[in-house]
Amino acid sequence: MTKPSAPKRHLPTSPFKAPVALPPKEFAVGDKVTHDMYGLGRVVGIEDGIAAVVDFGSAQRRIVSPYNKMSKL
Repeated sequence: MTKPSAPKRHLPTSPFKAPVALPPKEFAVGDKVTHDMYGLGRVVGIEDGIAAVVDFGSAQRRIVSPYNKMSKL
């Protein structure tokens, strides 16, 4: 296994803009969501900062943070 690398730091003398950190996605019970693999669903449970349990109709799935493939509708 490889060790995860640390984020690169921005040098003040760089001609490029510093990367902008996006705020973490937040979901609440009852939110309608879409997922790249599972499609449309509704959040039925939340584990604060860890995961969201989503009912996609045919199955319930536990989607872990940072929710890269899931977005709120």
